[in-house]
Amino acid sequence: MARTVDDVNVGSLLRGWRKLRGVTQLELALKADSSARHISFIETGRSTPSRSMVLHLAEHLDVPVRDRNSLLMAAGYAPSYPETSLTAPAMTTLRTGLEQLLAAYEPFPALVMNGMYDVVTANKGVRLLLDGVAGHLLELPMNAMRLTLHPQGLAPRIQNLAEWRGHLLERMERQAALRSSDALRGLYEEVAAYPAPAGTTHAAPDERAVGHGPTPPPYALPLRIEAGGCVLSFISTATTFNTPMDVTVSELAVETFLPADPETAAVLRTAG
Repeated sequence: MARTVDDVNVGSLLRGWRKLRGVTQLELALKADSSARHISFIETGRSTPSRSMVLHLAEHLDVPVRDRNSLLMAAGYAPSYPETSLTAPAMTTLRTGLEQLLAAYEPFPALVMNGMYDVVTANKGVRLLLDGVAGHLLELPMNAMRLTLHPQGLAPRIQNLAEWRGHLLERMERQAALRSSDALRGLYEEVAAYPAPAGTTHAAPDERAVGHGPTPPPYALPLRIEAGGCVLSFISTATTFNTPMDVTVSELAVETFLPADPETAAVLRTAG
């Protein structure tokens, strides 16, 4: 959502989110059990919404938690959702749970990222994939998108780079739009400008996996990457928290890489 100098009141912000979501005032009114007239009055500043109404509309517009705080402040109310550092004592239980989850997934790779795709923590299974990555990409905060698509990162070893790169850029673009994040948009433009490694080739279908036999059609787009002299094949999943009540928690995602074939699983178990 593009914001201008005029977007200084809650009505303008709500109108921007409504247009971004592609719904009319009437459609929003029906979802929120209100009237199109009342929605119009809020958007034009003729009516000031209550705190509960701001949150009600934000929920139906699927506004991210961070931006719900912005809506509340624009309406003259205090933020509703705290933003707690993961290093805070209050987050001890969460940190412990995430670390246990990642450890339980070993030897398969798994990591936790924040809303800017910075790696918060990762398990030992990720280390196998990082061999040969330039040191500056491993400096904290390590960014998963830079790490993957940078020519000095994982990109030269990704066998299906064109497809995987397209998947990641589409994912970032979608998230940047959903969150209305200028910072995420900037990251997208940076990594989208990375050149493809010179001489990148794509293996033939029967040579992509660790084994030498024909590879069955994938049930989801796999990440095929060379590591330890083998081409490993993974299917990735991303998990987020249900109904988060903290800005930090709302932007966390657990990314896991499931072996897409028995050969990859065997290599990882041996290496682990």
